[in-house]
Amino acid sequence: MIDADGFRHNVGIIVSNDNHQLLWCRRVGKAQAWQFPQGGIQVNETPEQAMYRELMEELGLESGAVTCLAESKRWLSYILPREFRRYYSKPLCIGQKQKWFLLRLNDANTEFHLDVTVDQEFDQWQWVDYWYPKDHVIAFKQRVYEQVLEEFAPILGEGRSK
Repeated sequence: MIDADGFRHNVGIIVSNDNHQLLWCRRVGKAQAWQFPQGGIQVNETPEQAMYRELMEELGLESGAVTCLAESKRWLSYILPREFRRYYSKPLCIGQKQKWFLLRLNDANTEFHLDVTVDQEFDQWQWVDYWYPKDHVIAFKQRVYEQVLEEFAPILGEGRSK
C-alpha cells in the first residue's frame, strides 16, 4: 500500500531477549545488509496484523512466541536513495512510512525459521547489543533506527544513545 506521497506503509519489528539484546538479521545473500525485520502493510490490514504476519513470514514465529511491549507513538519514515527506487512500478514508491513494534521473546530456546516462505528475506541472525543497529544499518535507515531505539529504550531500561 503506497500513499499519495509515495510512501509504502510498513511495519518494523524489534525482537528482544531477556538480556535486552536485539535480533539482527542479514538479508539473503548480502554480506553487509543487516537490519530488523520489516514488511509492508496490506490493504485492510492493521499495523498489528501486519506485524504478526511478517513475524511468521520472516522469522517463522507464531504470535504466542512473543509479548508485544510497545508500538511506536507515530509513523517514522525514510526516503529511498534513487538507486533503490523501482521506477517501473506504479505508483512510484519513494520511501517507507513505518509503525514499529518492540517484542520480547517469551522463551530463550525459541527457534527461528528464516525459510518459511519462498521469498525468504533473511539467511542469518544474531543477538546484538541494544544500540548496535543504529550505527550498522544502511545509511538511509539510520535516522529512523535511532528514533525508534530512543523511543523504546526506557522500556528495556537502556540509557540514551551514545
